[in-house]
Amino acid sequence: MRSFTITLALAISLALTSMNLSAEPAASLYDLKVNSLDGKPADLAQYKGTVVLVVNTASKCGYTPQYAGLEKLYLEYKDKGFVILGFPSNDFGGQEPGSPQEIATFCSSKYNVTFPMFEKVKTKGSGQSPVYQFLTTGHGTPLWNFHKYLVDKTGKVIGEFPSTVEPANKDLRAAIDAALKG
Repeated sequence: MRSFTITLALAISLALTSMNLSAEPAASLYDLKVNSLDGKPADLAQYKGTVVLVVNTASKCGYTPQYAGLEKLYLEYKDKGFVILGFPSNDFGGQEPGSPQEIATFCSSKYNVTFPMFEKVKTKGSGQSPVYQFLTTGHGTPLWNFHKYLVDKTGKVIGEFPSTVEPANKDLRAAIDAALKG
């Protein structure tokens, strides 16, 4: 029976590895690799030492105008060691149906987004992306689009903010300022 259990555990581990999933979430956001919106591999280790705000985005949502505030926040803080990472998701109301090219065109033409955007991901449930497996471990799962996770310089989640928290919110900005000092 013991060898069957070991064999089964090994088979599960190999299956998860081949599907680019892990049995446990990463120890740090910076341990993960994703694809950019244009489909190119991107190693999140490039943001090590930076304070990161991860946002699940959507183009057809009541919160979509937050793109403007996120871009303003990004431009204000980017030279201080801060970055916003946008992860489009179609999980809530089917509000991000676009292709990667359509999302990129929408973001640049409508909101002049210059912060990094990545491929569409699942933020919850079956098939949840490794990024959101990491973010939601010990923290809440997004309830809608434009949920925000604040990640410190070491890659640990230090705060989360629901969709209703605008990018100009004083509590969000205070948390970013504190993380930049840390």
